[in-house]
Amino acid sequence: MFDWKKPTVEMLGRWQPWHDGHTELFKRALAKTGQVCIMYRDVGGVDAGVDGQDDNPFEFEDVKKNIIKGLAKHGFEEGNHYIVIKVPNIIDISYGRGVGYTFTEHDLGKEIHKISATNIRKEMRNKGELKKK
Repeated sequence: MFDWKKPTVEMLGRWQPWHDGHTELFKRALAKTGQVCIMYRDVGGVDAGVDGQDDNPFEFEDVKKNIIKGLAKHGFEEGNHYIVIKVPNIIDISYGRGVGYTFTEHDLGKEIHKISATNIRKEMRNKGELKKK
C-alpha cells in the first residue's frame, strides 16, 4: 500500500505518451525508496510553454491509463508501488538551501535515451491512432 509519509521519489512530466524509457526511469526511481509519485503536468491539448513541448494530445485520464497499463506489464500496481497525480503545468522547480530532497539524473543508456515520445506521436498519427496536429 502506498504510504504518504514514507520517503518517495517524484517523477514529473507530460508523459505524451508513456513509453518504455519512462518505465526504465520508473524502475530506477522505485529502487531508491520503494514507491514513486508520478506527477502529470496538466498540458493536454495546449502548448506547455517550453520550447519543443507544444504537442500534447493526451489528457490526464488517457495519460493515467497509459501509465497504469505500461507499468502493469512489468508487475507494478497503482496504489502500491506508485500513485499518479495531476499537477499544474510546472515548468520550474525552485529551491533554497537544505530543502531535504535531491535531484537525480539517471543515465539509462543509448538505446533507452533514443526512445522519443515525439516520434511515437508521429507514428501514431501516421497509423491513424492519433488525430493530426
